[in-house]
Amino acid sequence: MTKMFHGKMNFDFSATGLVGLLLPCILMLSCCVPAAGQRPDVQPSESSTTSLPDAPHVHPDNQADEDHNAVTLGNTPLHILKDQAAIWTSPVRIRTNDLVWLVPLAGATGAAIATDHHTMSSVVSHNPGFNQTNTNWSNGLLGGILFVPAALYLGDFHEAAQAHEAGILGGEAVVDAAIVEQGMKLIFWRERPDVDNAQGHFFQGSAGPNSSFPSAHSTLAWATAAVIAGEYPALWTQIAVYTAATGVSVTRVLGQQHFPSDVLVGGAAGWLIGHYVYRTRHRYQRGGKAHALRISRSSATAEGQ
Repeated sequence: MTKMFHGKMNFDFSATGLVGLLLPCILMLSCCVPAAGQRPDVQPSESSTTSLPDAPHVHPDNQADEDHNAVTLGNTPLHILKDQAAIWTSPVRIRTNDLVWLVPLAGATGAAIATDHHTMSSVVSHNPGFNQTNTNWSNGLLGGILFVPAALYLGDFHEAAQAHEAGILGGEAVVDAAIVEQGMKLIFWRERPDVDNAQGHFFQGSAGPNSSFPSAHSTLAWATAAVIAGEYPALWTQIAVYTAATGVSVTRVLGQQHFPSDVLVGGAAGWLIGHYVYRTRHRYQRGGKAHALRISRSSATAEGQ
C-alpha cells in the first residue's frame, strides 16, 4: 500500500510484501555455498606429477593457474572481484535443494520484520545508559573479531601457512561483506530504530547510505567468524567465534542500533559470504601441503636470499 504525506511518497508494506522484496537479496547469496563446493581450479595430485622421474613437477599452464589462484595479498583484489560477480549473479544458479534453508530464512525474516516495531518500542529497553553500554560492547566485540585475521597474518604461529591463509581470507571476506551490505543498504534505505518511534520504514531517502538494513556489524562479524571457523574447525574455536558474532548481533539490537531483522539478514549474509570465500579459496592442507598457497612475504624473503 502506498501513502502520500505532504508531497512525499512513503511505502507501507505488509510483512508478506516485504518478504517478496527481500527474497532477491537473500537469493543472490543462495548459491554461494553450493558453488563453493565446485573447485575447478584444484591442482593435479602429487602422484600424477611425480610418478615419472624425468617428468616436470608442474606443467607450465598448471603453474600459471596455480599462481593465479594463490592465496596472496596481491591476488586478493582480483579474487574479490570474482567473489562479487559470483554473489550478485547467484540467483541464476538457484537450485531446488537450496529451498531447504531459503524458505526458513525467508519465513524468519518475514516474522522478524512483522514484529520489529513491537520489539524495539516495547521490549528492548530505552534506557540511554543501557543502550550505550550495549553499543560499546558491539563495537568492542566487532573490533576483536576483525583483529583476529590481522593477528593471524602478522603473527608467528606454529602452522604459519595456515595462519597466513586464514588472515588473508578473513580480510577478503570482510571486504566482500562490506560491499554487499552497503549495496543492500542502498537498495532498502530503512530507517533506524531511533527514527519515527521505531516504525522501521523502508525506502526512505532520509535514511541515508548508513541505513538500518542490514546490520553492517553483524554482516562483518559473521563473515569473519565463518572463515576462522572453517580454517580452525575445532569445537572450542567454533564456539568462540560464533559466540562473539552472536554477541555482536544481540548487542546491536539491545543498543537500539538495529532491528532484529537487520541483524538476522546481516548475520545470514555474512556467514554465507565467509563460507563461500573459505570454500572457494582455501588451499592449506595439514601435514605441510598447501596447494596454490603462496605467501607474498615469504616469497619476497626467499628471493632476497
